[in-house]
Amino acid sequence: MNAAEAYAETDRITRATASNFGWGIRVLPGPKRRAIAALYAFARQVDDLADQEQPARAELESWRAAVEALPNSHDGDAVLVALADAMNKYPIPRDALVDLVDGALMDCDRNRYASWDELREYCRRVAGAVGVACAAVYEPSSWEAARPRAQTLGLALQQINIMRDVAEDWSLGRVYLPQDELSRFGVSEDEIASGRPGAAWRPLMEHQAVRADALMRKGLELLPLLDRRSALCVRSFAGIYRGLLIQMRGRGYDVFGEPPHLSAVEKMRAVVAL
Repeated sequence: MNAAEAYAETDRITRATASNFGWGIRVLPGPKRRAIAALYAFARQVDDLADQEQPARAELESWRAAVEALPNSHDGDAVLVALADAMNKYPIPRDALVDLVDGALMDCDRNRYASWDELREYCRRVAGAVGVACAAVYEPSSWEAARPRAQTLGLALQQINIMRDVAEDWSLGRVYLPQDELSRFGVSEDEIASGRPGAAWRPLMEHQAVRADALMRKGLELLPLLDRRSALCVRSFAGIYRGLLIQMRGRGYDVFGEPPHLSAVEKMRAVVAL
């Protein structure tokens, strides 16, 4: 399989599954768009393996070994071929890709986190690492300044994902809300299971939202380091995620009924409002 064929497949995966992330990708020039789509497709493959009812440890470990060999070796898999080509064109850190797989492997071993410090490490791997890998493609004016900001922006988006997906994660036997914060605010897992938590739920989730807001503000310090189109890409998906956070707030953090979702018009408004 050549690179053009591989990119065609990763583009297809991105178009089919990237309902939020895909908005930003569209504004990038072709080479960057293809590289980011390859990263997205890789992250999607890894995430899907971790989110199976029984996480696929053996397959994840195979992905880890394959990624450690990139860009010098691949087995013909479209995602790996596209990743190898992207890594040859842009300084995508291999350690960020390995971190992503290691984060997915954490889902094989644990389904609760005692504190934000513990959860932060998980988020750094599954989302901060994606931010770092994408930032390399954006070619910032200062990599040393961009890397920690890109990682922090990834943490912000993952924090919003965790808030949005409480019910879905519970169905997989997982609770990503820190255990010490559940206890501090007086929310039990039985309440999460029922889908009808009590009055303490809103303050607990507002605490999560404040954290997401702070991470987002810090992460968006990445924007001045990027060219216009790369900055617009980041503004697009960050704005959409902030729009989801605003929507959750407006619903009193009821994430157990209809999942938070923005229409196309709402997404455009959210991007403009960022």
